[in-house]
Amino acid sequence: QVQLVESGGGLVQAGGSLRLSCAPSRVIFGLNAMAWYRQAPGKQRELVARITSGGSTNYADSVKGRFTISRDNAKNRVYLQMNSLKPEDTAVYYCNVETMGASPYWGQGTQVTVSS
Repeated sequence: QVQLVESGGGLVQAGGSLRLSCAPSRVIFGLNAMAWYRQAPGKQRELVARITSGGSTNYADSVKGRFTISRDNAKNRVYLQMNSLKPEDTAVYYCNVETMGASPYWGQGTQVTVSS
């Protein structure tokens, strides 16, 4: 069973930056799109950013221009650079990996807290 391990979360002041990383416990075959989701207290989990195997990206409107998703195909890793953070970005951030022919994998989540 593949495990996804996120890192890079933490506490930051508004306007600051964080970089999230997600690494699998072993090589994932048939890797497809990779994404970051987040869930704030009392809210549903939402898609933050997604990147396809070909490098196409899409972002939630609330993070466009501030967040950048990237991936390292050789290492099966995905990153989320978060700039100009706002208190409303506070949430648990989850890594998601889609594969061909199997259910998607989820990380355990990493807390991001932005203070005003």
